[in-house]
Amino acid sequence: MDINRATRWSCLLPAIAGLVQVAIAAAEPAPPPEPAGFTQFLHSGSFDAYLRYRFEFVDDAQNAALQSDAYAHTVRTALGYKTGLFHGLGARFQIEDVRALAGEKYNDGGANGVTDRAVVADPEGVEINEAYLRFEGVPHAVLRVGRQEIEHRQAPLHRFVGNILWRQNWQSFDAARATTTALPDTTLDYAYVWNVNRVFGEHNPVPDRDDFRMDSHLFNVVYAGFDLARIEAYAYLLDFESDVSKKFSTSTFGVRAEGTHALAPRFKALYVAEFARQDDFASNPNDIGVAYWLAEGGLVVDLDGPVEAVTLKAAFESLGGKGGVEAFQTPLGTNHPFQGWADRFLVTPGDGVHDLQFTLKAVTAGATLSVVYHDFSSDHDDYDYGSEWDLQLEKPFLKNYAVGLKYARYDADRNALNVARNSVSGQAFDIEKFWAYVQAKF
Repeated sequence: MDINRATRWSCLLPAIAGLVQVAIAAAEPAPPPEPAGFTQFLHSGSFDAYLRYRFEFVDDAQNAALQSDAYAHTVRTALGYKTGLFHGLGARFQIEDVRALAGEKYNDGGANGVTDRAVVADPEGVEINEAYLRFEGVPHAVLRVGRQEIEHRQAPLHRFVGNILWRQNWQSFDAARATTTALPDTTLDYAYVWNVNRVFGEHNPVPDRDDFRMDSHLFNVVYAGFDLARIEAYAYLLDFESDVSKKFSTSTFGVRAEGTHALAPRFKALYVAEFARQDDFASNPNDIGVAYWLAEGGLVVDLDGPVEAVTLKAAFESLGGKGGVEAFQTPLGTNHPFQGWADRFLVTPGDGVHDLQFTLKAVTAGATLSVVYHDFSSDHDDYDYGSEWDLQLEKPFLKNYAVGLKYARYDADRNALNVARNSVSGQAFDIEKFWAYVQAKF
């Protein structure tokens, strides 16, 4: 933890102490707790553990003359504890460790100094992933202060805010967050974030790879009172402090509707519609004014044979771009599930991206097979980036375990505009990835 971060935490301690005093004062009058009461507060908590081994292979044509393929054997171990409540107060702590096995035959994003191999952003290290106080002394509300994971929407669809759970070192936020369900069928969620602990590791020497220092506000409202659709509205006001990341300082306002509808005893329709507008905000030196929209439709069919269920979906997702730096960005999201698992579009290119995608999922013997096809083109100047096939087979077993295989292949279109504008960012080059993993959660 550097001096600036230590100063932030030292400034926060009085606030945390005040929160504790307020919480105790707000609790219903009760006799002074006996020592056994505090002991029960600790004993009524719960431990959790997460273990994942993963092999990742990457063949990246972007720097084929300078780099070899990447072979990454990594293990993520996370151990956590969540206390019970004592006068409405509780705490959460989790530590995570990432180890590379069989040598580091991959570039981890800058921390390990390996530059002659393709990138696999899983650096070694031990970090505190979560360490926060929570207060639940007010009905239908929870307040959390400290280091915590923040997710909007069900995993892994964290388009704007998420913990990036596909990487071994998960993303967490130093934040104060309040949620309430006091209104019928409504969840209100607000967080003030002053630091983001990124997946590239605590001690990454590349500027802004270790952390995003910021003064940002995250608003999210979900209404589930309609039969046909769940409505979500959001506002993300991101103010990055460093000169490197100020280009991501934006205000994003959006609305989303998603739902299901039974068509027949074995058939169910799926549908999603979403729109957002993003503009420059705070200290952003650039002029930003772009849009995001998504339209998705699908069908789920329940079957009696060896194949238990089939899901078919088609979607069109657009992240606007006007050339140069003016493109719709989601720097705090779990971006791996979007625009292909090969991760060519983790940062939106300046010309934006249109993603026409088709998905087939089949469940058999408890295992899920997913096949996804993407066709990518630009929003600005309407040229092709390329196409991608994604495949995954995952099988849970013995309640707490899962094993999986996953593959992604992005085939770039070598047209003149793509080569001229996107050779540095990567969209003009092929890439192939393969994963094999096993994980346990308790």
